Amino acid sequence: MSELSVKLEDISQVKKKMSFEVPWASVKDELDNVYRDISKKAKIKGFRPGKIPRKVLENYFKADAEGEAITNIVNKYYWQELDDRGIVTLSRPEIEQTGLKENSDFSFCATFETEPAFEPQGYEGLELEKVNVSVSEEDIEKRLKEIRKMFATMQDVTEDRPAVMGDFVTIDFAGTLDGEALPELKSENFLLELGSKKFIPGYEEQIVGMKNGEIKDVHVTFPSDYHEKKMAGKDVTFNVTLKGLKEQKLPEIDEDFIKNFDKYNTLEDLKNDVKKTMEEQCRRQSDSQFKDRIMEAIVAANAFEAPPSLIERQIFYMMDDTQKRMKSAGMDEKNAMELSFRMHDQFKQDAEKTVKSFLLIKKISEKEAITATDEDIDNHIKELAEIHHTDYEVVKNAYANEERMNSLKSEIIQKKVFDFIEQRANIKTVEKVGMA
Repeated sequence: MSELSVKLEDISQVKKKMSFEVPWASVKDELDNVYRDISKKAKIKGFRPGKIPRKVLENYFKADAEGEAITNIVNKYYWQELDDRGIVTLSRPEIEQTGLKENSDFSFCATFETEPAFEPQGYEGLELEKVNVSVSEEDIEKRLKEIRKMFATMQDVTEDRPAVMGDFVTIDFAGTLDGEALPELKSENFLLELGSKKFIPGYEEQIVGMKNGEIKDVHVTFPSDYHEKKMAGKDVTFNVTLKGLKEQKLPEIDEDFIKNFDKYNTLEDLKNDVKKTMEEQCRRQSDSQFKDRIMEAIVAANAFEAPPSLIERQIFYMMDDTQKRMKSAGMDEKNAMELSFRMHDQFKQDAEKTVKSFLLIKKISEKEAITATDEDIDNHIKELAEIHHTDYEVVKNAYANEERMNSLKSEIIQKKVFDFIEQRANIKTVEKVGMA
């Protein structure tokens, strides 16, 4: 009696093929089981359920019975073999089989993706540069101007003067491409801040100099990489009517300005808080850029293939995030979805980098036995509770969900891996003044 034969081969670093040869005796047992189940449920005129001869059942249900038997056999042996070998797959298997033949062993192949097997290297003794940015007085002044702008008021321009950069104009416009008026290039009572660069380059500059009630043709060339393909690189003419002109009136930053805030008593309090916030922003930015340099160095030191299924999954996350951001910015759901799907290929390179970074962090943590202990988790939750001024138990309960807890563990492990690499790196610190 023949036995089950299984052969495993590597097609690539991340793709494997498992070939099975199942003995006829096992195939026959499965077919018999399937026909027994069919017999109990089948209704054929002239026969009682459960008493229908096998030959009659085969006349009616042969294709269905063999299809079900094949599915059962594939699932049974494929998953059992993966379990026995400790193989974790990343994708659904691609199954190849030629059907069942009487008194013949049944052969099938399953092709699937796995994480690449490699020994991480090049993460100790890295030569790295870390930039520490100090906040300058100019940075603080610039931020104070931004805060000042938040409390600006809008006033109609009463004098007979042309629009200048910084003004807010209300316009009607209608665009034509190759002489054809396009509805997506038309709007009424559109409020535009001149200098905001929200429109195609050259558009806002041509509005400058127009007066209230003036009508003008504005000529622009759309960028060659514009998301709407039919307009990319094309010359478009907009007929623009300026219907309203407003200017911002900015408050003076003095002791009276502080009355807009409950948390500050003096102008000095505001400036100190702005400086503190910006210093924290610089620290986070410096840490983020330093981690990017670490990842670039270790990705370059490790040549391995990223599984296509993980890359596609990451692209999907990026498309979904893009879609949500465009919707929150005011784009309708249909256009946001279409635009995010068109960006699929643009995301591929960054997605591959993200997947490789994830796999490297995982491999290094496994090699160096870096884990997220109960104490690590507890300390992280305490930190989050302190940052968000929330009760410890409330934050802890938020991570009761297994998926969220796994995400937290991954975050902790990633931080510990970066700390491990940083402690063993040769770091040159560069001091820089000014955020610009």
